[in-house]
Amino acid sequence: MTSPLDGLVAEHAEIEGQLADPAVHNDPAKARALSRRYAQLAPVVDLARELERVEGDLATARELAAEDTSFRSEVTDLDAELAGLNERLRAYLVPVDPDDARDAILEVKAGAGGEESALFAGDLLRMYLRYAERRGWKTEILDANPSDLGGYRDVSVAVKARGSAPGDGVYGRLRFEGGVHRVQRVPVTESAGRIHTSAAGVLVLPEAEEVDVEIDPNDLRIDVFRSSGPGGQSVNTTDSAVRITHVPTGLVVSCQNEKSQLQNKESALRILRARLLGVAREKAESEASMARASQVRTVDRSERVRTYNFAENRISDHRVGYKAHNLDQVLDGELDEVLDALAAADLEARLAAQAS
Repeated sequence: MTSPLDGLVAEHAEIEGQLADPAVHNDPAKARALSRRYAQLAPVVDLARELERVEGDLATARELAAEDTSFRSEVTDLDAELAGLNERLRAYLVPVDPDDARDAILEVKAGAGGEESALFAGDLLRMYLRYAERRGWKTEILDANPSDLGGYRDVSVAVKARGSAPGDGVYGRLRFEGGVHRVQRVPVTESAGRIHTSAAGVLVLPEAEEVDVEIDPNDLRIDVFRSSGPGGQSVNTTDSAVRITHVPTGLVVSCQNEKSQLQNKESALRILRARLLGVAREKAESEASMARASQVRTVDRSERVRTYNFAENRISDHRVGYKAHNLDQVLDGELDEVLDALAAADLEARLAAQAS
């Protein structure tokens, strides 16, 4: 085994020992962080054991082949298996984003295109909800601002792993979705049957816990107001909607999805914590960018990342040149092929950065 792999295996064993110490669990934040890292390292340990087994079998087969040529084919097979394992090893030796194992908060906002953009934002929301259902993830709508025709001007949803396989982090899987998504189709509002182009923005953030982001209550300005629905129609007759302004950064979060003011406040704080963590991440990435090669671009939220062409049933991801004519299936939640292409490009970029 290579030295870096030995280090990761040793780290896994060390964390296992820490998690076995009851005193560690007196600090829930530390315990959760250790558990996330332990889950990330579990596949590395499995690979290390498999490498050790194959290397041992190969050494034995070579000794036997020196005396009996019938074992040469076994040596060839084991050589090929070892090469495949070493190729997989490359991915594990690249530093990973520590937030990949976190759950996520996903926000979809209508952009240029009026009501058609809001309808497209609703299509994107349904796509992500169906994808989460396919993965066995739990979703929770934190806030939603519906449009008159059934779309969404903006909507925020929390996505949680809920019993997924170790290391199957929601944020690590969905983080490539951030950016501007463009749609080309004939809107339901278009009587002449002309194809229009509109867009919606997607923001994906790792969900932050209270201990991850310290918020001084004195830095918050909290306003309450009456919830309203499409067309200005009142949803309820109490001031249950909440708007929180984080004064130092100017970030503003509003929630009106729940009938309880307290529930809306908690949802708003969850979104605010995630956004503040996102700001801290972007600052750190910006400061580190001079020392490493750029990866698949996900930080620039203004960048057009994907086009959905209904006339051709085509989806195109502009970052990696991905194209497929299965738009109907993708909108039904079959996103894995697209996300796999993005993850593979990201891995190659990180490998190239490491090599340079």
